Amino acid sequence: MNDVASVQGLPPGNLVIRRIGQLITNDPDHGGPLGVIWGGAVVILDGVIDWVGLDRELPADVGDLPELDAAGGCVLPGFVDAHTHAVFAGDRIEEFGRRIAGATYEEIHAAGGGIASTVAATRQAARDTLMDETRERLHVMLHHGTTTAEVKSGYGLDTATEVKMLEVIGRLDAELMMDLVPTFLGAHTVPHEFATDRTGYVRYVIDEMLPACAPLARFCDVFCDQAAFAVDEAREILLAAREAGLGLRIHADQLGPIGAAALAAELGVMSADHLDHADDAALRALAAAGSVGVLLPGVSFSLRLPYPDASRFADAGLPVALATDANPGSSYVLTMPFVIALAVYEMGMSPGDAVLAATLGGARALGMADRGYVKQGAVGDLVALAAERHVALAYQPDTPHVAHVVKAGRPHMTA
Repeated sequence: MNDVASVQGLPPGNLVIRRIGQLITNDPDHGGPLGVIWGGAVVILDGVIDWVGLDRELPADVGDLPELDAAGGCVLPGFVDAHTHAVFAGDRIEEFGRRIAGATYEEIHAAGGGIASTVAATRQAARDTLMDETRERLHVMLHHGTTTAEVKSGYGLDTATEVKMLEVIGRLDAELMMDLVPTFLGAHTVPHEFATDRTGYVRYVIDEMLPACAPLARFCDVFCDQAAFAVDEAREILLAAREAGLGLRIHADQLGPIGAAALAAELGVMSADHLDHADDAALRALAAAGSVGVLLPGVSFSLRLPYPDASRFADAGLPVALATDANPGSSYVLTMPFVIALAVYEMGMSPGDAVLAATLGGARALGMADRGYVKQGAVGDLVALAAERHVALAYQPDTPHVAHVVKAGRPHMTA
């Protein structure tokens, strides 16, 4: 997939996308949440959407622009993956065998596996090795339609490695044909060297890691859950991160109901992620706080856990995003179409709601108002499917539907 890297350094593109079957705009001005236009066309100038409408009404003055033929396929906004841990070294394939045999996430963690094993590998990895391994994962994500991805640190748990991870994210953001949003996750778990001094590690995150990492990140995240950080510890770290100028995210109540979602509402975080065990009152409070709930069905699939019920979030009025949680242990899932299919089959989402959550929902979870739509002024990030309707993403879940990915007006053919 070296064709991706070959376009870097070029200015944003100009492009006309024509002969579209179902155009998903996510713009209610075109009717309904998905804003569907049948027989549409899109004009992108200097990387930004300039015109959206019916193909037969395409302005005459775009005749000299490069053209992408959608061949009657569905076109929708590029997928926005709002929760990934895509930067890491090594794998956990041996732990996978233990998990399939019945070991729980907590049991593996207590035995020194899980996050701790990836931390050891990532600390030892040379920067170029980490770049190469991460680049390949991001290529897969792009090939399946992800044009923007949040990427966390958190497999360093010391200042030098956390900085190394965030620098890798920054370098790959400049190199690849996708936008990467860096998040500092120094509070992922307590490393072995602080096993008997949790308070000392919290102070280390705040006093040493944050000053070094904040200039390299846009957000700070904390894993607030059983076997991770308590509510009071998470509050202290997140408040310090806010003082350092970072936006706030939180892994909340994934493994048990410890009050993390209520903390997220109290702090008005940009997104609260997982929420498997959050109660209805906390979901309503998050909605009132203006937060987004990020749902990660790949984790339930990988760990063989019950799936969140999407109707609970809808009933609470909480807008949601879908994301992969791409990581080497609890969700080695890289592709958003697979996540969309899981959300439909296992979480009770309609195909339309799932597509909305994987595009506009992800953009909202990252505070990015310039994407997730196909409308004038939005960034020219689109996905063209080799299928007429978006429903095919769920109806044929093992079919590689993505035919073209367009990033800021520059096409990347995948089929």
